[in-house]
Amino acid sequence: MTTKAAIAVLVIDDEVQILRLLRHALEADGYEVHEANTGKHALGEVACLQPQVILLDLGLPDLDGIEVLRRLREWSQVPVLILTVRNSENDVIAALNAGADDYLTKPFRARELLARLRAILRRTRTASDTPVVRFGEIEVDLAGHLVRKSGVDLHLSAKEYAVLRILVLNQGRVVTHRQILREVWGPNAELNTHYLRAYMAHLRNKLEVNARAPAYLKTESGIGYRLLED
Repeated sequence: MTTKAAIAVLVIDDEVQILRLLRHALEADGYEVHEANTGKHALGEVACLQPQVILLDLGLPDLDGIEVLRRLREWSQVPVLILTVRNSENDVIAALNAGADDYLTKPFRARELLARLRAILRRTRTASDTPVVRFGEIEVDLAGHLVRKSGVDLHLSAKEYAVLRILVLNQGRVVTHRQILREVWGPNAELNTHYLRAYMAHLRNKLEVNARAPAYLKTESGIGYRLLED
């Protein structure tokens, strides 16, 4: 029996006590918790870990949280909940304009935090509208993070799954090399198309009947890739 993967949350904060409190509350509610205590560290972790939601403090030691959010929004739409002591109207407006999904001030109640996280995930999880996508012999369960071929679970690496997920969510549309590279590897990797070619080859070997003549994972020469609709 395959168990559903826990939702990965990245907590970006430099206060040890807050990190400890958040880890306790989030893990008790079934989340998989990762931490970063600087803005630069956080941006690298987002690209590497690809969390499904982020808790972001504005008062970081190296970069202001608003700047972290602006940089993040250049290449990722991962949902972000601001969690900070700043409570002025200007701070709230600046964060929301920079791309935050919600804003909660410290001190906070754990139950309210968890409720806001659930609300954010309900609003932003595109996969909830199309939880299972099928093409050929392949079934992609976006909500469960599972891929099956002829009913048998397939093992995909985190990067392979991330690439496939982007194509599935844009099924029928061309997704550019740059878009995939930025979302999966981060903003500094958008010219490294050799990464993408290698992972597309892996996906075709695992998913297509004939990897050399793929029926679904199509190359748009010089532009990107497209997952054809069945």
